[in-house]
Amino acid sequence: MTIAAISLSLTPAARGQEAVKGYDRVTLLDSTSVTIQPSGSGAFVIHKAFKVQTPRGAMDSRVIKFDYDPLTAHAEFRYATVYRANGDVINLDVTETRDYAAPARAIYWGARQIMLEIGRLSPGDIVEYEIAKKGFTYALLASDDEERFIPPMRGQFYDIVPFWVTEPTLRKVYRVSLPMEKELQFQFYQGECASSLRYEEGRKIYTFASDDILPFEKEPNMVDLFDAAPKLMMSSTPRWEDKSLWFNKVNEDYGSFDAIPEAQKKVDELLKGKKGEMEKIAALTHWVADNIRYSGISMGKGEGYTLHNLKMNYTDRCGVCKDIAGTLIAFLRMAGFEAYPAMTMAGSRVESIPADHFNHCVAVVKLSDGTYMPLDPTWVPFCRELWSSAEQQQNYLPGVPEGSDLRMTPLSAPENHYVRIHADNRLDEAGTLRGRFTITAEGQSDSNIRRIFTTGWRSDWENTLEKQLLAVSPNAKLLRVDYGKDPKDYQAAPIRITFSYEIPDYAIIAGDQMLFKPLVMNNLYNQVKSFLRVDITPDIRLYGFKDACSRLVEQEETIRLPKGYTLVSDTKADHLESDAADFEGSLSLEKGQDIVLRQRLTLKKRVYEASDWEGFRSAVNAYKDYSDYLIIKK
Repeated sequence: MTIAAISLSLTPAARGQEAVKGYDRVTLLDSTSVTIQPSGSGAFVIHKAFKVQTPRGAMDSRVIKFDYDPLTAHAEFRYATVYRANGDVINLDVTETRDYAAPARAIYWGARQIMLEIGRLSPGDIVEYEIAKKGFTYALLASDDEERFIPPMRGQFYDIVPFWVTEPTLRKVYRVSLPMEKELQFQFYQGECASSLRYEEGRKIYTFASDDILPFEKEPNMVDLFDAAPKLMMSSTPRWEDKSLWFNKVNEDYGSFDAIPEAQKKVDELLKGKKGEMEKIAALTHWVADNIRYSGISMGKGEGYTLHNLKMNYTDRCGVCKDIAGTLIAFLRMAGFEAYPAMTMAGSRVESIPADHFNHCVAVVKLSDGTYMPLDPTWVPFCRELWSSAEQQQNYLPGVPEGSDLRMTPLSAPENHYVRIHADNRLDEAGTLRGRFTITAEGQSDSNIRRIFTTGWRSDWENTLEKQLLAVSPNAKLLRVDYGKDPKDYQAAPIRITFSYEIPDYAIIAGDQMLFKPLVMNNLYNQVKSFLRVDITPDIRLYGFKDACSRLVEQEETIRLPKGYTLVSDTKADHLESDAADFEGSLSLEKGQDIVLRQRLTLKKRVYEASDWEGFRSAVNAYKDYSDYLIIKK
């Protein structure tokens, strides 16, 4: 499509201008063409054109940026042209392209950005440009110049193409040219597109196109866009088992898990006195999780799918997920276990088409019953779990010698992540609340509460805990804290902390009445109640949604009233059940002088379907209803 045709297509007769009105920019064309060689290396031509509609759009479009990784790809601008609204045409000098290190955090693998300055734009201007890229996406083993453009599974090609947009797009096209002998499986998810297969000059040409795409309307707390918005996935790899076998072989051939004497000495030390396979697995997993720091720098051979060897990891005591997982695999093997690496996708779903949608590396260990158990030392530092339940309902692919299909981590029962608060309080006639509460927790809830002890300074412990009470009231005074067992020793027992306190002016006095909230419902330890961060205002949802983890929240509070006062607010009781969440709660007056609140909220998943919304929302709303002010009267 020529730029003249692109410009003409934006006329009101051809497109509904109301649909794009108000947006800073409109993408006229977003086209990618890929020519695949027998080796699997790809030559990409990225052709884009956009029209500026507002001054802000003009400001935001002054520089074109494109990301690439020099270990595996080369990218350059072929041309860039500005078509002024007044009819002037400006051909930009692409030799002025700048190549900078891409912004990075925690992982510094040498990613780059090419940037081309367009200069001042005005509403009505159109910018058209083309970028040529050679290679593939992920950083793997570096090698000779041309070899670096060939994917690790030589001869294989895959791609994952988002078909959602952030600005109105008149036409989006993805085109793949393959050697005739190559097979390609594909599927378009969560939407529709026009697709075709043609034979041209001894090659297969696949084309996918969609017109008049508007920005995807996201919902709060929704699942990842890859799980809800339109996307194209394709792969020449027939089965996930093929990827599993390759992943196993590439790391075994590289020697990623070869033992070294100094590490063997540490393994023997950790296993001393340990009995049973789970006790041994836990000891090794926790040591690796707690002692290998997360920090990624480019270390030459061994990036991406190929895991750095144990000598490097054990010496440096740092790395990214694959280095931490690789260290654990080597430790397990030195302890006599059969263990392997696995690929997973933290944050979104992996489809049945083996298009390699992974961003994280974990481990699997073979238990005595022959089953594989996933382990993730990267996500469980100072955590009582061996596999973080913040990753439940997550796909993973083990790299095992017999090959494996795609697997799914199971749901973790809410009881594995309970948080329980039991409070005994008394209110005096001056409105001062005095009492104590005990909080206990397990699993992900334990890790959240315990973090101040495992990662913070001991001198800050009490001040940090006092902030929990100050979140309830700025008048709160922490009188004493009982930690029970050493809170740094997270493996000994679930966390248990008891607070003693007084809070002057906790109740609002109005004549012969007082108003106050139950302490447990007044911002107390809200950071462990992730469900409170889920926006429950929508009546319905179109897409799935996420919470941090499945969870059980149990709260009980007794409030002794001042002599002569009685409860004016209504007592109540609730009981709700659904596949997504359950709630039981009651507020009563007992013995004539004690207000007693009891709650049990059971949240059964981490990732929910849209159909779960009514059950989840009703249970959370019922829980929140107990945070209303209570009124007592003489």
